[in-house]
Amino acid sequence: MRIGLMTDTFLPIVDGVGRVVVAYANTLPKFGHEVTVSAPLYNTGHRGGYPFELVDYSGIKVPTTPQYKMGSAGLDANYRKRMDMIDLDLVHSHSPFSAGREALRIARQRNIPMISTFHSKYYDDFVKATSSEVIAKTMLQNIVSYYDKCDEVWTVSQTSSEVLREYGFTGEIHVMTNGTEQREISEKDVQLIEEKYRLDGLPVLLFVGQINWKKNILRILEAAALYAKEHPKFKLILVGQGPDAKDIRHKAEDLGLSDQLILPGMVQEMRVLDAFYKRADLFVFPSLYDTFSLVIREAAAMDTPSVAVTGSCAAESIQHAVNGYLCDDNSRSLYQVIKGALSDRVRNRAIGIKAHETIPVPWEEVIKQACVRYENLTTYFDKTPTTRSVRFYKKRVQNT
Repeated sequence: MRIGLMTDTFLPIVDGVGRVVVAYANTLPKFGHEVTVSAPLYNTGHRGGYPFELVDYSGIKVPTTPQYKMGSAGLDANYRKRMDMIDLDLVHSHSPFSAGREALRIARQRNIPMISTFHSKYYDDFVKATSSEVIAKTMLQNIVSYYDKCDEVWTVSQTSSEVLREYGFTGEIHVMTNGTEQREISEKDVQLIEEKYRLDGLPVLLFVGQINWKKNILRILEAAALYAKEHPKFKLILVGQGPDAKDIRHKAEDLGLSDQLILPGMVQEMRVLDAFYKRADLFVFPSLYDTFSLVIREAAAMDTPSVAVTGSCAAESIQHAVNGYLCDDNSRSLYQVIKGALSDRVRNRAIGIKAHETIPVPWEEVIKQACVRYENLTTYFDKTPTTRSVRFYKKRVQNT
């Protein structure tokens, strides 16, 4: 099968969506499929060695988050010429924005099926960007309208399906979870982290993601400050970059966490990121924004348990005190979990081992399930009519 993956973030971006697309692009060829990735132009370095074709188009940096780029494939004539030369049987979009528009264009032009995965709580971003709930709701209607045009809609968790329903989407939803690459980590890599950041064998609390208040990082800082009053000898590492890094550092200093806080910035090498996961005692992820937590699975793959907020999308795979921890959405509750986990590091490590056994899912297993959906979609999609009818297709599939 010839599959087109459409994304607004790609290598060397290390955000969740970009890494999911990279995993699809690297894993699908193992099952004999040809993969083409369409994305804005990023500096990916040497292009050789990839098992997929990368066709990129001109992009500009997003002012508020310069690690991201945005662009319009339709305005890049060179991109259009290259893409028109590539045969595709199906397109799979991972964004309702530029990538989604390009996926819709190709699907309609070639009369092939289109899948789109819902990854993010866009309403929260719209409210922050516009400072207007009215404008945000109008923008959200456009997002829902986009998903209505897709032949099949996937979400990455059951709770993220509920979010999409809350947004107003009434169509059929398939849950297609994300996987985790199983990697080996060397003690040498962990020791390099130990020495570079002068961890001195101290307990480590770790967060990986955008350094953005929307990730509920204030909860982490306040809970860590409460813990520091009793046990000041620990490290709090926030890995990533984002628009609020300076404010978050200042807030940490105001809370008396200057000696504990480490901000390494964005980590692109997975072996280095894995070393952070492995070295951490507890992965702290109280985000209410994320529709899925790839980072919790990555931490579990390195034997590190996580704490998430009860009822959040990120908490879906966690059983409290079995393979991780749950807390309420307040700083004192998170502090109590941190205190309990770090007070008994032997028990905490056993919970991390259980996390490794129960939470990560190999990407190969996920892609096998995705391929079944791909094949079903291309089998039932009727290519004979000159006019493409999504509603007709959906009705036909439901009756099959």
